[in-house]
Amino acid sequence: MKIFEANISLQVCTFLKDFLSKTSSFENANQKMFDAFGINIFFENYDDFQALKESVSIVAISSVEEPDRAEYGDFQTNKDLANKVARHLAKRNISPEIVIEPTCGKGNFIIASLSNFKAVKKVFGIEIYKPYVWETKFSIIDFFLSNPDSNKPEITITHCSIFDFDFKDISKQFPTEKLLIIGNPPWVTNSKLGSLNSSNLPKKSNFKNQNGLDAMTGKGNFDIAEYITLMLLDAFQTHNGYLALLVKNSVVKNIVFDQKDKKYRVGEIEKYCIDSKKEFNVSVEAALLYCQLNLNPSIECNEFDFYSLEKRLSFGWLNTKFVSNLADYHETKEIDGVCPFEWRQGIKHDCTAIMELERVNGHFVNNQSDEIKLEEDLVYGFLKSSDLKNTVIKNTRKHTIVTQTKVGQETSYIQHLYPETYSYLKKNISNFQARKSSIYNGKPLFSIFGIGDYSFKPFKVAISGLYKTYHFTLVLPQNDKPVMLDDTCYFIGFDKIEYAVYAIILLNSKITEA
Repeated sequence: MKIFEANISLQVCTFLKDFLSKTSSFENANQKMFDAFGINIFFENYDDFQALKESVSIVAISSVEEPDRAEYGDFQTNKDLANKVARHLAKRNISPEIVIEPTCGKGNFIIASLSNFKAVKKVFGIEIYKPYVWETKFSIIDFFLSNPDSNKPEITITHCSIFDFDFKDISKQFPTEKLLIIGNPPWVTNSKLGSLNSSNLPKKSNFKNQNGLDAMTGKGNFDIAEYITLMLLDAFQTHNGYLALLVKNSVVKNIVFDQKDKKYRVGEIEKYCIDSKKEFNVSVEAALLYCQLNLNPSIECNEFDFYSLEKRLSFGWLNTKFVSNLADYHETKEIDGVCPFEWRQGIKHDCTAIMELERVNGHFVNNQSDEIKLEEDLVYGFLKSSDLKNTVIKNTRKHTIVTQTKVGQETSYIQHLYPETYSYLKKNISNFQARKSSIYNGKPLFSIFGIGDYSFKPFKVAISGLYKTYHFTLVLPQNDKPVMLDDTCYFIGFDKIEYAVYAIILLNSKITEA
C-alpha cells in the first residue's frame, strides 16, 4: 500500500487509522508518537497531520509505480544489504550511542541500526525527498510494532537538503558520545544534478582548490557522495566513532588520495567491494567505505571483498607516490621513474550530436541521423574509450570534425575554405551555444579543447581513462590522416612507427601491468 507515494505496511496503516481517529490535536499526536516510537516531530505541521488522518481512513491497495530517481544517483539500499552492513559493524564490537544517516532515503539503514545496535540513544536522519521521509517514519513504526521490547532511542528525521543541514550542531551537542555515520549518499556528480536543475546541490565552490582551467574543463566536476563524505569528516573527525558509507570506488580512491594534504583525523581506512549489479542493478564499481574517526591520519586503505571478507590488496601513499597496489609496487618499483613523454588527453567538444559522425554508404551521418555533406579535410577518424579494446587499431567506426589545430585558434577560415562544413556547423550553432561549460565563453565559434600539435602525430599509443584494466592500444593513421581520440582517452604521439611499437611493447609487458 502507499500513502503520500510512500510504502506503508498494513500493520502501520491499521495502527495509524485507529490512533488518528482518536486524536484531534497534531501537537498531542506528535507527543504520543514520540512516547510510543521515539520519533521527534512526526508531523511537521497541522496540514500533514490532517492529510495523513484523511489518507489512512480511505487508503486502498495502490499499484502506483515508484518514480525512477536513478538519474539523481538515488539507488536505495535494499534491506538485506543495509542489515549486512550494520551486522558487519556490530561484529567488530561497534556499539554507537549516536547514529547519523545523512541521506536516509527509505530508512533501511536506520532500521538496520535499530536492529543491530542496542546502545543507541539518538538517531538523526536527513532526507530531501518527502515521500521517503514518510516511508522512513512508517518503517520505524512498523519496526517497533513488531519489536515492542527493542531499545527506543530518540529519533529525528529532518526533511531538508543535506547541504542545508548543520552537522556541526550535532557535533557540538554530543562531543563525547560514540558516533556512527552510516548510509548511502547519492552516486551522481554535481554537473549531472545541475543538468537536471536539481536543488540538492552544495553551494558553488572550488572545494578541491583546482586551478582555473582544471576546474572549468571537468576536473572541478565532483561526485556528490565525495563532497558529502568530506563534509561529514570535517564535522566529526575529532569524535570517537566510525564512518561507514556505500560509495563509488572512485570516491574511496579520491578520499585516500587527498589524505596526504587534507590529513583528516581518520584511520583504519578500509574498502569493502560490493556487487553493484546484484545489489542495485547498476554497472558501477562501488564499495563500503569504512574508517575510524579521531585517529592519526592514515594515507593507506586496505581493500576487501564485502561478502567473503577476503583481503585483496592495499593502496595509498608510499613516500611521494600514490600507488594502486602497494605489494605489487614493491616488486616493480625499479622501473618506476619520470616518463620522458607527456601524456595528453583527447579532444573535448561537448557537442556529440553534431561533431561525431559515422560514414554510411559513402556519406557522413551524425548522431541525429542527418545525412550531411562535408569536405574531407577537417574530418578525422575518432576513437572513444570503448573503442580501445584491441592492441592495434587501423580503422575507426566514428569520425569527428576538427575545427582548430590549437586551442583558441580563429575558426573564421572554415567559411571560406570549407563552405559545406561551415554551412553544417552554422546550421547547428544552437547546439554549440547550449554547451554549459564556461571554457567555451568568449572563444571562437565551434571551439574545441584538448587540441594541439600532439593531436596530429601520425602514430599514437593510447589508453582508456574509464576502465580498471590497463591495456594500451597502438593507433595507426587512417587514410593517411592521424586518428583523434576523445577526452576520456590518454595518449602519447610519435612521428615514427618504430618508436610507437617500442612504447606499446614496453607498456603492455607483464612487469608494467603488475
